[in-house]
Amino acid sequence: MSSNGLSQEDLDILRQYDTPTICNVIEVFDVQPRTAGYMDGRIRACFPEMPPLVGYAVTATWRAAAPAAGGAEEGYDSLADQVGRFADVPNPPIVVFQDLDDPTAAASFGEIMCATYQKFGAIGLITSGAARDLEQVRELGFTVFSDGAICSHGYGHIESLQVPVNIGGTTVLPGDLLHADCNGVTTIPHAIAADVAHLCAEYVAAEEVILDYLKSESVIPEGLGAARVESKRQLNALFERVRQQRA
Repeated sequence: MSSNGLSQEDLDILRQYDTPTICNVIEVFDVQPRTAGYMDGRIRACFPEMPPLVGYAVTATWRAAAPAAGGAEEGYDSLADQVGRFADVPNPPIVVFQDLDDPTAAASFGEIMCATYQKFGAIGLITSGAARDLEQVRELGFTVFSDGAICSHGYGHIESLQVPVNIGGTTVLPGDLLHADCNGVTTIPHAIAADVAHLCAEYVAAEEVILDYLKSESVIPEGLGAARVESKRQLNALFERVRQQRA
């Protein structure tokens, strides 16, 4: 992955929108099936009130059901190596763990790990495993996603760094661009990432045609139908313009 990512301006634009909007706009480009690229309902925001998370994946695999073969006793033993890999991806990094245990045996992060990641520039963490120390991590203001919580770290240790991982049914590669909020987590294909950022406002405006009508004092079915037709017209024009530009 190149050290060059999106501009700070484009990252800031992406943070202004929720993850469902990002998914909607990705569909405009028709680069993948509409059922691909996002994580399933197992991966949930631990702190749903936190704003959207946008950054680049630093991946790892994790086990906690048994001690590491090489003698490492816990995840902390690999933290220095892991944060050193933050330089492999554009800023800002997001730690992404695949828990290899099935079922999940113990938490794959806690306060010390999150404090370390945050100090070295990471803005969040996503794991297919479990969380712990949630109150302390919330106090850090560190955004995390997991499939639940488990009070113990077991024999937690990192098995590999910067490898493809599968989280919530989605493959995440080192350096993938991620967008996440209380609704879930999606990847954004690099080839269209800047364009996605700049089309969000137009897509939202087309949807707001319907919402604005519903906010009016007097609504009738015919008026709702007309609003939906206009919204669809605007969206169809957007889809067609993008199709022609990419032809």
